[in-house]
Amino acid sequence: MSLDHFDPMLRSNDLVQDLKWDADLLHRFQDDPAGVLDDYDLLDVERQAILERDFKALYELGLHPYLLGQLARELYGTAEQAGTSVAATALVASLLECDPGETESATRARFG
Repeated sequence: MSLDHFDPMLRSNDLVQDLKWDADLLHRFQDDPAGVLDDYDLLDVERQAILERDFKALYELGLHPYLLGQLARELYGTAEQAGTSVAATALVASLLECDPGETESATRARFG
């Protein structure tokens, strides 16, 4: 992943940073994600990608790659073991456009 797609003006960058640093906002987001998203001036495709957990779309829209991992952790929880958490699996599966159960084999096939 590179910064080729990074768009610092994309509002979801601010959203993820806010979720990371504001525990009350994170709890609100976990209970009512659509309600929290209403508080941000997001593009429709941004909003949809967040609600659908489409990390590839967010990356292509310009979400910073570091923040993709942060968002995955906020949506799925923290790592049980480095690189094997539900969050990491969901992130990689979305980027590779495969089912989470296929992530390990898809990663090996794509990256050797």
